[in-house]
Amino acid sequence: MLFHELGGPDVLTIEEIALPAPGPGEVRVRVEAIGINRAEALFRSGGYHYQATLPGSRLGYEAAGVVEEVGAGVTAYAPGDAVMAAANFDFGVHGVYAERVVLPEEYLVPRPAGVDAVAGAAAWLAYTTAYGGMVEAGGLRPGGHVVITGASSGVGTAAIQTALRIGAVPIAATRGAAKRERLRALGAPHVIATGEQDLVAEVRRITGGAGADVVFDAIGGPGFARLGGALRPEGTAVLYGWLDRRPAEVPTQWPLTVRGYANGAVVRSAEGRARMAGFVGSGLRDGSLAPVIAEVFEGLESLPDAHRLMESDAHLGKIVVRV
Repeated sequence: MLFHELGGPDVLTIEEIALPAPGPGEVRVRVEAIGINRAEALFRSGGYHYQATLPGSRLGYEAAGVVEEVGAGVTAYAPGDAVMAAANFDFGVHGVYAERVVLPEEYLVPRPAGVDAVAGAAAWLAYTTAYGGMVEAGGLRPGGHVVITGASSGVGTAAIQTALRIGAVPIAATRGAAKRERLRALGAPHVIATGEQDLVAEVRRITGGAGADVVFDAIGGPGFARLGGALRPEGTAVLYGWLDRRPAEVPTQWPLTVRGYANGAVVRSAEGRARMAGFVGSGLRDGSLAPVIAEVFEGLESLPDAHRLMESDAHLGKIVVRV
């Protein structure tokens, strides 16, 4: 799946291209399922933090598949191994919207035994972003409260499970009341519908006036400043997304810490990937982390429809395309 111009989902086209044999340090993977992320819709339309090189840009961060062939020097993987893309690459160059891809081995992580392709395609980016942003950047600890904005997204639902897994208390924030009960069913003990309720006042009520320890924000923009009112003194506001494309304004409820979190910066290192793989893999194996799947589409040709659903904001959880 390539695109030759910026635009809506209709710019995505399926094309046959030559697939080289894996070179030294490379792995050829047969893709079984692809996880869809909002970053890809932004990249396709020209709104991401780096730009596509056109024509002929690839697309896609996240996929699960099976190793078919390895190049010289590869010892970590062998044909038949189940793997996941580690989402630590320029997806205009190495995008995984494809039937088969050749990737450097450092762009892969093992898929835990018993995890199927759909769950594998939905797991890595959401859970590593949630864990890295809330725990490693935000310092969230057992017993702490975390406000999760955009809680119905793939990362948002993963953040709810991640907070619960470490013994913290998630406070899920979503714009409308329609998703409130679905988020509660995922285990969120507190859900705030920001279109109807005052987020800061509700967080203060839930925390007995103390404020949350961490805010994990996907939105940014001018509204980011207001989130400081939901934090305890010396709390941490972590901004990991920019759904509001306007410049983010900094909270002034000092003392506090403001962190910008970029997941790629963590998983580019072998040490970072190992930490993340340990957390995600153990959670998938024991069932405490279970990707919430909004919808599964069939075939590469359904990718434009998957993007349309992503942009509609009508879904809860991850969108996956089975190849």
